[in-house]
Order: sequence, then C-alpha cells, then structure tokens
Amino acid sequence: MIQTILCAVDVNRVKDEVKVLQAAARLAAAEGAQLDVITVLPDYGMSWVGGYFDEQHTKDARDKVKQALRNLVEEALGPEVNAKVRHLVAVGTAYHEILETAKKDSADLIVLGAHRPDLKDYLLGPNAARVVRHSKCSVFVVR
Repeated sequence: MIQTILCAVDVNRVKDEVKVLQAAARLAAAEGAQLDVITVLPDYGMSWVGGYFDEQHTKDARDKVKQALRNLVEEALGPEVNAKVRHLVAVGTAYHEILETAKKDSADLIVLGAHRPDLKDYLLGPNAARVVRHSKCSVFVVR
C-alpha cells in the first residue's frame, strides 16, 4: 500500500508539469495517499557564484518559489486538493534533494516528469534518470 507520494516538479515548466501533477494526484487518490510536491532551487551558496548574493537572497527566492509552487498545484489540481498537499522547496541539486526528501518522508513512490533528452543529457544523465537509478522506492515517470 502506498502511503506517501512525492511529486517533483519544476515551477519554470508549468505546461509540462500540470500533466505530472495530475498523474500524481490520480495515484494519490486511488491509494488514499498523502501527496507531497517538491521543487528544487539551485544552491549557489557553495560556489564562487554565491559570493555575489547576500544571505537574504536564498530566503527570498525560496519564498517566491514556494508561492509559485502553490499556484501551480492549485492551477493543476484545484483549491481543494491544493489545501491537502504538502508543498516543499529544497535548495541544492535536483536529483539529490528529491532522493533525500523521499528518504526523509519515507515516500513509497516518486512521480516526476521527463523531457526529451538533449545530447548533454546522454553524456551527464538527466535528473529523472538519476532519480530512477538511485531511488530506494518505486518511481513513476510521466512523459
């Protein structure tokens, strides 16, 4: 039985992510599971780029992205479902934060989208492929 579903979305790809959210919501409804939705901000604080941003920058960015995430979920699933969803914003590398959050939340299933791979994705591996490869739980990939 699936108790927790973690759905990973990119708030910058609204059109693509609506389909992913709807698939995750259908699975959660069918299983009676908690739906958690996560988006990940890149972490500039650890690189030389981080020196150009003040401490407040990451907090402001996180707050802005959390509101964008709430808006995206409400647009895709409606206000009733949105009220029950846990909205999560992580800072770091997308695949790493998705896997860590799934582990911490004891997620039974991760739902995420996959875009058509570019040449760089074949060489480096897209986030979706890394999540599928390293996840301890099942992964549902929406094309």
